[in-house]
Amino acid sequence: MTRGQIQGVVLVRGAEPVVTGPCNRTERPVAGSVLVVRSLNPAMYVALTAARAVVSTDGGHTGHMQSICRAKGIPVLRVDPADIDELTGTITLDLERGTVVAGAEAGDGAAGLGLPAELSDVLGSACAVIADRGDIHKLNSVRSRTAEVESFFVREEFLCFAASLSPIDALRGGASVTAYGRALADQLQTCVEALRPGQRLILRMLDLRSNDAVHITDDATVPRETNPDMGLHGTRWLLRSASYPEALHVMLDTLRDRLGAEAGRVHLSAPFLVDAEEFAKVRPHLGLSPETRLSAFIETPAAVHATRDICAAGADELFVGTKDLVQFYLAADRSNHLVADDYRTRHPAVLDGLRRVIEDAHHAGTPVRVYALGADLRHYIERLPAPTGYMMCVSELLRAN
Repeated sequence: MTRGQIQGVVLVRGAEPVVTGPCNRTERPVAGSVLVVRSLNPAMYVALTAARAVVSTDGGHTGHMQSICRAKGIPVLRVDPADIDELTGTITLDLERGTVVAGAEAGDGAAGLGLPAELSDVLGSACAVIADRGDIHKLNSVRSRTAEVESFFVREEFLCFAASLSPIDALRGGASVTAYGRALADQLQTCVEALRPGQRLILRMLDLRSNDAVHITDDATVPRETNPDMGLHGTRWLLRSASYPEALHVMLDTLRDRLGAEAGRVHLSAPFLVDAEEFAKVRPHLGLSPETRLSAFIETPAAVHATRDICAAGADELFVGTKDLVQFYLAADRSNHLVADDYRTRHPAVLDGLRRVIEDAHHAGTPVRVYALGADLRHYIERLPAPTGYMMCVSELLRAN
């Protein structure tokens, strides 16, 4: 290692192997900069999406903020806390070597996923994981040789970050609930207008963990949870919220008023399910008509074993959330770098769970899509039954071309 070079761990690999930019420690947006922070959180969303790259001292490969970076192709390098203060001025990340150094020049080129042509035709109809409308434009501006992008998937909380919305504040009641629903409709309308004919948008309904919520509230008290990933969020939170159904209907009604029949291109997905009983409660609690498309997210071991029952309970489609599923199968926190070596996306137990979901969904005649990191795609294709399609982040789908 050369003098002044800091060794790190690549959490997200972008489109370029080498990235250079001015060091930005302000947590405010500086276009083309390298955002240098101790820890990423939702309050940094605008600064994050303006950055060319990120250097941080914690986080895992599949943490929530890292997922935004992966969708947008923003590389993330984790370094030791003792080294981060050395980064000043212009800095360069070498993603091939996993290093960062002050003052070097950037190189050119991009690394692909190495997907052989004989495997590309079994990707199925791809579902692209996005953070905002810009990601739809980016992917729709090119034609993929590996898969046809049939749908785009977005998390509701990511739309909130993009709109500077605080769900924890807005959903406490009153006029703010209506404003929240309309603001979400604004975001979704621009996404729908960017779709090509035949494409659709899947909205994963609000799934805000308390450790993220605390960073984007003005004055609400967020309950402290010792283990937020296993706390009050996802479908269990939706079923306890009195105000969310109202906000959801404001959003859906606003979309129908503005888009007419095109509003039907927005489908809903219930997040973080445990079992079929929980899924069966979602539609009546939210007051959704039978015509409203409602899919289920399979990302807990219990939901894996309940796949057939969830299909029988009326799930229009299944989405397998591999990132959460891995951490619960292996008891390895996806955001904790101390157990990064134990977080294994190809572990036999994980593959067995994915295989079970795909086979049970096929048996029920229910479409099923599996999320895959680019590095795992070939491994999954070679070892799993073919799902309806794979879900991948935009930047990785582009690299698969």
